Amino acid sequence: MDIFDKCLQFTAAREAMAAGLYPYFIPLTENEGTEATFKGHRLIMCGSNNYLGLTTDPRVREAALEAIRRYGTSCTGSRFLNGTLELHLQLEEELADWVGKEAALVFSTGMQTNLGTISALVGRHDIVILDKDDHASIVDGARLGWGTIKRFRHNDMKDLERVLGDSTNNRGLLVAVDGLYSMGGDIAPLPEIVNLCKRYGARLLVDDAHALGVLGGGRGTAAHFGLTDEVDLIMSTFSKSLASLGGFIAGKEAVIHYIQHHARALIFSASIPPANAAAALAALRILRAEPERVERLNQIGAYMRTELKRLGFNIGNSASPIIPIIIGDDTLTLMATKELFKEGVFVNAVLSPAVPPGQQLLRTSYMATHTDEQLAFCLEVYERVGKRLGII
Repeated sequence: MDIFDKCLQFTAAREAMAAGLYPYFIPLTENEGTEATFKGHRLIMCGSNNYLGLTTDPRVREAALEAIRRYGTSCTGSRFLNGTLELHLQLEEELADWVGKEAALVFSTGMQTNLGTISALVGRHDIVILDKDDHASIVDGARLGWGTIKRFRHNDMKDLERVLGDSTNNRGLLVAVDGLYSMGGDIAPLPEIVNLCKRYGARLLVDDAHALGVLGGGRGTAAHFGLTDEVDLIMSTFSKSLASLGGFIAGKEAVIHYIQHHARALIFSASIPPANAAAALAALRILRAEPERVERLNQIGAYMRTELKRLGFNIGNSASPIIPIIIGDDTLTLMATKELFKEGVFVNAVLSPAVPPGQQLLRTSYMATHTDEQLAFCLEVYERVGKRLGII
C-alpha cells in the first residue's frame, strides 16, 4: 500500500468545490474588522474571533510597527536560547497580573501552548481528563504526553465525577477544559468542576482562548465565576481578543518555571516576533483601560441571542457572543453558508466530525465594534435565508 493512497481517495472537498458549496480557505482581499472583501464583494464579518475589534486599532498597529523598527522582523531563535526579548518578559508580567496569577509564559501560538504545557506536565504515571468538546490543541497536548487520557461527556458533572472516581490510584490528575467553548458558545460550569477537582485531588487547567476579553470583565472564565484563586492554570491565545499571534499559560511561579524548562513546544520553536508581542501588549493595555469594549461585546451577544431565538433558530446553549445556528445537516449547512455569503454575511460552516452528527451548524460570532446597523442587516439576511431554505 502506498502511503499516498489516502490522499487520492480523499474526494469530499473536491466534490463540494465542484458543487459550488466549498466554504473554506476563502482568500479575502481585505479584512477590516467588522467588514471583509472577497473579489470586490463586501461582507459583514460574523465569522471572526476578533472579539474586541482590535486588529485594526491604530494603537495596536503602531505598536507593531514600532517593534519592527526597533527589533526587526524576527527573533531568529527559541525563547530558550536567543529568542527572548525584554518585550516578551514585559508581556508575561502584564498577562499574569491581568488574569490574577503569579507568573505567565508566552508561546509562539495558542496551539503550542497547550501542546507544550499538557505534555510537559502529564507523565507516564499521570492521568489527564478532558471534556469531550475540548479544543483539538488540548486533545493533542494530552496525546503527546505519556499519561493516560480519559474523557467525560460535555459539561456533564456526574460523568466527570465518575471519571475522577475511577482515576484515584495515587496518580497525578489534571482536568483540562475550555472555559468558553468555541463552537457552542457555552461556558464550562467551573464552580462544580473546581469542587470535584478539590474532592479528588486533581489540578485544573482552563483554556480561555475564547474567554479572555469576553468573560469576567475580560479576565476570563475564572474571574467570571470569582474562582481565579481556585483554578491552577489559565491558558489563552493572542489571536482572538488580543489581536496578534501567540499564546500563554499562567499559574504558580514554580509550575510555570517547570513548564518553561520542559515544554518541547517552547524550547524547540522560534519565539513570537517582536511585532506580535508588541501588538498583544498594546491590545492587553487597551482591554485594561477600556472595559466598555467588553460591556458592548456582551450586550451585542445578548441582543443577537434574543433575536435569533425570536426568529426561530436553534442556538443551543450559547451564553456568549459566540452563537451557533444549529442546522443538523451537512448539505443544508453548506447551502446556508453560500446563501448568506451571496447576501453579504460571512459565517463559518461547521460539519461532522468537527461536531457530532445532527449538530452541524453555522458558527456566528460578534465583535464589540459591530454597529447596530450591521447587526440589523445580518438579522434580516439570516431571516430571509433561513426561511428560503426551510431552516426556520
